[in-house]
Amino acid sequence: MITGGLKSRMKILLLLCCLLLAHTVARAQVQAPWVLPDINSPRVKRVLFDSAAAKQQVSCYVFTPEPYDRSTDQRFPVLYWLHGSGGSSAQAVMSHTRRYAAAMREGKMPLMIIVFPNGLPNGMWCDWKDGSIKLETIVLKELIPHIDRTYRTVAAREGRIIEGFSMGGYGSARLALAHPDMFCAASPMGAGPMQPEFTETPRASPRMRERLFRSVYGGDMDCYRALSPWKLAEVNAANLRSGLLLRQIVGEKDETMPNNRAFHQHLEQLKIPHTYRELPGIPHNPDQVLDALGEDNWKFYVEALRKK
Repeated sequence: MITGGLKSRMKILLLLCCLLLAHTVARAQVQAPWVLPDINSPRVKRVLFDSAAAKQQVSCYVFTPEPYDRSTDQRFPVLYWLHGSGGSSAQAVMSHTRRYAAAMREGKMPLMIIVFPNGLPNGMWCDWKDGSIKLETIVLKELIPHIDRTYRTVAAREGRIIEGFSMGGYGSARLALAHPDMFCAASPMGAGPMQPEFTETPRASPRMRERLFRSVYGGDMDCYRALSPWKLAEVNAANLRSGLLLRQIVGEKDETMPNNRAFHQHLEQLKIPHTYRELPGIPHNPDQVLDALGEDNWKFYVEALRKK
């Protein structure tokens, strides 16, 4: 016969087991997005590295051009390409690398390694206010050093370009403007959010905006401002007036266009050199942006890596 006291202890033990299981499942759900699915491509591989900031392994995709395998001493510049909201897609990465690999084979752009970091579905490419996500730390202090140790890179500012679309455009702008000593060029495309205040999101609902505002910036507008490309351009204007090749691209029919245009005007007022281009008839779509740029796209990388 089971006594009342034993029944109570068994209920408590069962409750603790359930709580432990729920915690384990929840933790796995939080951690899982750091590791991207494997990829089936001859020139692209998934790379895993240990991250102290994430307290687990983190992944990225890495493309190497064909000559990388034939040469044992040649070093290659690196293009860091940041994805938009929704997360990194193996299909999008393969499509992107096919486009760039063809341009390299045809001699239209310099040979380079392309790294596609994992910015999580809505990581915003920054360190969150509560410290739970540290994407800027991971990219700058862990990923880039790991790539430089693992691959034959030009391991210096002169050999690094950062580019991205949408959320990735925001990330590429803020990382380059905050750390112009680490990149020789930056190319934000269809970037957002680029406005000085996070009071509206042209491509997201008010509910999504509020969720992002609270999870990433802790509901603190001062935190958002401090991390924004708008403020970083003001703070680092003197250092940004020479050295960084900055290209800003947005489609004319992109909902982020008004904020991108305002940011372009902000850079002009700060006398920060850059090129700005609105693509007629193009919506918020990275493939259509690259199609519209055409041959002009490759000239940016040539100029970025030209010997000064």
